[in-house]
Amino acid sequence: MRGWFLAHAKTVEQREQIWSDDPTAFRAQAAEWIAANFPPQLKGCNPLIFQNDADAAAADADFELWRERVAAAGLGMPHWPRRYGGAGLTAEQADIIRLELAAAGAFNPMRSNGTMMLGPTLMEYGTEEQKLQHLPFIASHERRWCQGFSEPGAGSDLASLKTRAEDLGDHFLVNGQKIWTSGGDQADWCFCLVRTDNSRKQGGISFLLIDMKSPGVEARPIVLISGSTHFSEVFLSDVKVPKANLVGEVNQGWSIAKRLLTFERGGLTEGRGEAPSLAPLAREYVGADAEGRIADPDLRGRLIRNALRSEAYNLTLKRHAADAAAQQAGPIPISAIKNLGSGVAQERSELLIELLGWRGLGWEGEGYAFAELEATRAWLHSKAFSIYGGSYEVQNNITSKRVLGLPDQG
Repeated sequence: MRGWFLAHAKTVEQREQIWSDDPTAFRAQAAEWIAANFPPQLKGCNPLIFQNDADAAAADADFELWRERVAAAGLGMPHWPRRYGGAGLTAEQADIIRLELAAAGAFNPMRSNGTMMLGPTLMEYGTEEQKLQHLPFIASHERRWCQGFSEPGAGSDLASLKTRAEDLGDHFLVNGQKIWTSGGDQADWCFCLVRTDNSRKQGGISFLLIDMKSPGVEARPIVLISGSTHFSEVFLSDVKVPKANLVGEVNQGWSIAKRLLTFERGGLTEGRGEAPSLAPLAREYVGADAEGRIADPDLRGRLIRNALRSEAYNLTLKRHAADAAAQQAGPIPISAIKNLGSGVAQERSELLIELLGWRGLGWEGEGYAFAELEATRAWLHSKAFSIYGGSYEVQNNITSKRVLGLPDQG
């Protein structure tokens, strides 16, 4: 533990850049820092390309250099206090950083299950010891996390989970199975829901932090329709978990999990960013008329509709972020925003495959460009957008009950 505190002290020492309190001066500082530190070779890249495959990310020197610089400046989670690996900035300053990154064609390389879900949850529910133990490594991406929620018999009805944590005094003994665990085979730690009381459903669930290197933990990758393997099934067999790894109180895990899922849905709405126009590709693959317009008028109309929906969605995100920064209740619930984003992204993937024609049907081999093959795999992966993070139907139920006040179907 002493070694960790020494390492953390060094990290904080590296983060001594003085930021101006004046918004105009701060924006200029942020733009200058990004211009000096962001590798130009990464401009316009989708950060998810690097984060879907840990091996590819580790092999990319530019990406690793960018991540190291962001971590040293505390800008991965800029609004977190410095003692937790952040830069100690205000919410307004953090939003300026986000906008300046977008303006420069850059991105935050720290997006992960840790920053998107567990970190904000620990901020609210974790002990000071848990925060100091985990948050700096989340902010610097030195510790990867996976989410142990869903089970073979507990998907949409998550509260019916059966993974059991038996209280054995100074530790819990965990037995059970998790499924659809993103990055489970590459994660260092897992935030996990376990059953500590069989007499109650939601009221018998606790929230544990489990070291994935613990004896009895086994993660098996699942090959998806897109060919990727970022999901795993995780088996927990007599896994010893120290009592210090319990977040909150015993049997209060359901409330913590609901709060975490709110952070997850919010993170999913922010992760896709502003996608570039499909018009240039459409002109290349479909052709243009004498006036330079996309030759197929029906396709042209649907591309315009998707572009308008995408712009409206991004403006809604900015309005929601502004409301959050001002600590005001946003007019649109996060569940509705998540469904809107899923719909726009899925529609875009369908349009991209359509305009590529037969070149959008490739899987491997000669005759296809790398971008064409990636488009096919991305289209297949997009089918999950309306499922993970809570299905489309679950989100609509949340909105109808909690926002519109509609009664349950009798």
